[in-house]
Amino acid sequence: MDTPSRTNWYERLRGLEDLEDAPLDAGFLAECERAAERVDGRPIRFSTPTFKSYSSCDMEGCGQNAFPAFSVTAGGCALDCDHCQAKILEPMIPATSPEMLERKVRDLIAAQDLQGFLLSGGSNRKNEIPYERYYPAIERLKRDHPHLKVAIHSALTDVRRAKGMEAAGVDTAMMDVIGAAETIREVYHLDRPVEDFEATLAALCGTTMEVVPHIVIGLHYGRILGEANALDIVSRHRVHSLVLVVVMPFYAKPGTFATPATADVGRVFLEARARIADREVLLGCARPPGMHRRVTDAYAVAAGLDGIAFPADGTLAVAQMLGRPAAQEHACCSIKTGRTIELGRRIPIVAVP
Repeated sequence: MDTPSRTNWYERLRGLEDLEDAPLDAGFLAECERAAERVDGRPIRFSTPTFKSYSSCDMEGCGQNAFPAFSVTAGGCALDCDHCQAKILEPMIPATSPEMLERKVRDLIAAQDLQGFLLSGGSNRKNEIPYERYYPAIERLKRDHPHLKVAIHSALTDVRRAKGMEAAGVDTAMMDVIGAAETIREVYHLDRPVEDFEATLAALCGTTMEVVPHIVIGLHYGRILGEANALDIVSRHRVHSLVLVVVMPFYAKPGTFATPATADVGRVFLEARARIADREVLLGCARPPGMHRRVTDAYAVAAGLDGIAFPADGTLAVAQMLGRPAAQEHACCSIKTGRTIELGRRIPIVAVP
């Protein structure tokens, strides 16, 4: 039987090959270690949907259409937010009519035993997406294929439209929660108050859908500004789970965004874990690449998050080192569907006096 090391988490993570040159923050990892009871033995899920290409030394890739994302506006978005500029839509499959969506989904079910999909798109100037004409197609797909899981990015909506999603058979609704009026106005170019985001969350939570809000860390040009208020909003509602992502400056105009420090991102992870203690907190697809991503993913594991989409090399080793059983899911991190693969073995965690 292996005897785990009694060194602290900072030293243990520095000993991993993929993190040996990483700028790890000893103070932050000490904070995580003091909250080790949130981590010890807690399972973690690594999600690998097909919104973009993915390869890792630790995990196998999934089929091209294991869990595809469709955009009802193709690459178009009226808001053209500073952090995104519609580039997040680019890898999605265009579905600019209900007939196109239904045909493509049925073809993928027949050819590849499709288990589910994400429906998304660019917003209008009010941060709304007109999905209503797609609901009959979703109803037919769900009638003919009851196993099919459908997730949707709701954008801002109201009770009536939330009920329409529910009636069509949508399983999971996602929306961004923004906690700072300045960010809504300056980054989103949107004249809507913070209260409209909470009202949308309340409307979605009033249905039987699984509601999965997202918070973008560093959304205000790389600064930590409205994240604490966004966590307050989420904590007031019975959401299914919470997805955290990190702003990616390379989508923005050069010089407009800073990259949030990994320790600042990690502390949002810790606060979310404490505030949303009884539900899953997940790290979603969007976050900066390279060494920043390796450190961010390691901090997500150390802070006790329940899942990571497209994990960086070395993340599985961090989970194993900290005693977290891991599984891989070929699906969007916000919805469980498709093939699950157990990964590696559990190494017991040791509390350091």
